[in-house]
Amino acid sequence: MEILIEILRLLVSVLIAICVGKLVARIGLPSILGWLVTGIVIGPYALDLLNNAVLDSSWFSATESILECIFGLMIGTELIWKEMKQAGSRIVVTTITESVGTFIVVSLVFALFFHFAGIPLYLAFMMGAIALATAPAPSLSVVQNLKTDGPVTRTLIPMAALDDLVGALVFFLTIAFVTAHISTAGVPVWAVLLLVFSPVVIGAVIGFITGLMLRRTAKGAPTLITMLVMLLVSAGTGFVLNSVLPAPVINFMLIGMSFSTVFANMIDKDKLDEMMKVMNPVIGIAMVPVILDLAAPLDYHLIFGAGLYTAVYIISRAVGKYFGAWVGSVATNAPKTVRRYLGFTLLPHSGVSLVFTGIAVSVLEGPAPECATIIQGTIAAAAIINEIIAVFMAKKGFEWAGELGQAGKYVEDETA
Repeated sequence: MEILIEILRLLVSVLIAICVGKLVARIGLPSILGWLVTGIVIGPYALDLLNNAVLDSSWFSATESILECIFGLMIGTELIWKEMKQAGSRIVVTTITESVGTFIVVSLVFALFFHFAGIPLYLAFMMGAIALATAPAPSLSVVQNLKTDGPVTRTLIPMAALDDLVGALVFFLTIAFVTAHISTAGVPVWAVLLLVFSPVVIGAVIGFITGLMLRRTAKGAPTLITMLVMLLVSAGTGFVLNSVLPAPVINFMLIGMSFSTVFANMIDKDKLDEMMKVMNPVIGIAMVPVILDLAAPLDYHLIFGAGLYTAVYIISRAVGKYFGAWVGSVATNAPKTVRRYLGFTLLPHSGVSLVFTGIAVSVLEGPAPECATIIQGTIAAAAIINEIIAVFMAKKGFEWAGELGQAGKYVEDETA
């Protein structure tokens, strides 16, 4: 009976979020802003409709992970090697410059503040490692909701996959060094590599098997069913791996991305297009509970308690993202719109940042509880404030680039 009530709470929450999203869309803002605000308002710290009983339940965690895998299809099915070959090096270089640029800017700024405040400098590097992560869901929901297409959109989509990898690698390496510094139990290198690359390996291996199966499957329902069953197999493998790790840190969106990237490059374009025509509305619906799960745990009271560190974090991260993307775009001779506006689409942050913050706090709360409090309070407050600003700026970035409503038109204009 309790599970049925929890499921009802989730369904009502999703329905409210969809309605609020439609109202927000009517005034020219992305629907995700409505979903984010709804999640905060109906979450445990406000109306408590989407309460901790739901958010902490095993069924919701499993459902949300599967939805993240489904959401990963949106990115992976766009990463067609034949179409990416020319822009491949540009995307890799820009991903590295914006990620590393953010890490350097945030780390240096906080190192300066912490030096004068007498706070251990390793905390500055942990701030920088958390800051470089980008949450692809908000910006990609703008892409789908507002039907964007063009150079910025086509750079952002593959970057979303690579950015998660670079972010996870830098974060876990930083955690490994900090752990080794503050305790005798360091994190082994093999564990870092496992956490970063295991979702990609899981998705790629099962995606390859799926691609072989899809080549022999007739178009229509058999193709779709085969893909969905194998997607569930990918998610199930992720669940098994999570169960043997000290903390559930496997990135299911990365599993979905790598899974779909591999099979999408192995089958006919017609078969892929037919499949995604059915899946795109499903992806749109899957976004809503994923965003609610990001927003509901955010305590709006932290906005009023946000201090200097929160402001510094938000500003330094935005500077690092924007100019890091600009440097990479200039270095690779990207179109002017990419140079000027890509950085704005990389500002969303909350989901990944909160996961990384939880891991950082678990490392610090024993040997350095005062540092754990600083990092937890700063990132939690920044997650709320930054996310609302970031989604608006992502929408403006696409608008300034002239890419709103261009889905299905950009290729025609480019070849005209």
